[in-house]
Amino acid sequence: MKIAVAGTGYVGLSLATLLSVKNEVVALDVIEEKVNKINDRVSPIQDNYIEKYFNEKKLNLKATLDYKEAFKDARFVIISTPTNYDDENNFFDTSMVEDIIVKVKEICDPNFTTMVVKSTIPVGFIENMKKKYNIDNIMFSPEFLREGQALYDNLYPSRIIVGEKSKRAEEFANLLKESCLKDDVVIKYMNPTEAEAVKLFANTYLALRVSYFNELDTYAEMKGLNTKDIIDGVCLDPRIGTHYNNPSFGYGGYCLPKDTKQLLANYKDVPQNMIEAIVKSNDTRKQHIADEILSKKPKTVGIYRLTMKSGSDNFRASAIQGVIEKLRAKGVNIIIYEPTIKENAFNGLEVVHDLKLFTEISNVIVANRLDENLEEFKQKVYTRDLFARD
Repeated sequence: MKIAVAGTGYVGLSLATLLSVKNEVVALDVIEEKVNKINDRVSPIQDNYIEKYFNEKKLNLKATLDYKEAFKDARFVIISTPTNYDDENNFFDTSMVEDIIVKVKEICDPNFTTMVVKSTIPVGFIENMKKKYNIDNIMFSPEFLREGQALYDNLYPSRIIVGEKSKRAEEFANLLKESCLKDDVVIKYMNPTEAEAVKLFANTYLALRVSYFNELDTYAEMKGLNTKDIIDGVCLDPRIGTHYNNPSFGYGGYCLPKDTKQLLANYKDVPQNMIEAIVKSNDTRKQHIADEILSKKPKTVGIYRLTMKSGSDNFRASAIQGVIEKLRAKGVNIIIYEPTIKENAFNGLEVVHDLKLFTEISNVIVANRLDENLEEFKQKVYTRDLFARD
């Protein structure tokens, strides 16, 4: 079976790798460097399992810049292009998804090819697309992946959800199930609008967990209490558990910031208090972190790593960038150490490539997540990372 995948970020590349073990997969991207890397079996993103599969598995995988080559005769076209949140319109920018829909409609037989949207979209998007483009060959299947572990999470999925009750939905779900390594995967079929809601509510709950333990940490820090002891005591309750309980500078990354805002936008004319509080809590946490750093009156603040989490090379919407902006607004001199950046500047701030020099210049080293490189400089480090994990 030929499967096309539009977009080769964490979602698209992990799915393309997963499905190419047993199927012909053609991945489409607009960035030539990424296309060339995939064809040379070099992962353009940091993901240990993708790198492992590229090195060890015989994959029927090809990447291309040509959408006609990718989509022609494909049974499924998986759409995993980015949908960034537009703060002015309070809605996702779905233009890249719609661009793929138009291209598929142009060259594919709607009775044979089915589009499966994996991008995060507003509630009601699929039904709107059906009406707008007079199509029926489109459905939604939410992804539940972690950055840096996307292929692992596809190999051992928590669940498979397809937003349609049909034979083609079963065919797609079975494709995913047959390619994974987990035996007892739960598959659930539902209407598209409910599937869209599942994704936003799931991610907003995770953001709630992050916000809750961050606000617990803020309280303990300001009252001079031992945060770790409190969290350990709270999380021994099996109803609460230990997941997503490590304090941070806020939730960030590809999904949580934009998904929480999108869910809040979907609550227009619906009574709520909690969803808005989750969105506001993230900014409050960043402001608290910035205030704590400023209270140390540093001459130079060194930002150690911009990445969202360990094992990831992504720093889009990372929480530490929100802290940086609040420090810049106060005129603080800031330098950055980020090995994934080869340039000497990032957003107008100096990037120091030598770790020893970076630690010497910095009066305070700000680290959202700790690692062994900071062990000998810990007297300078400001972090809220208590458990040395994400």
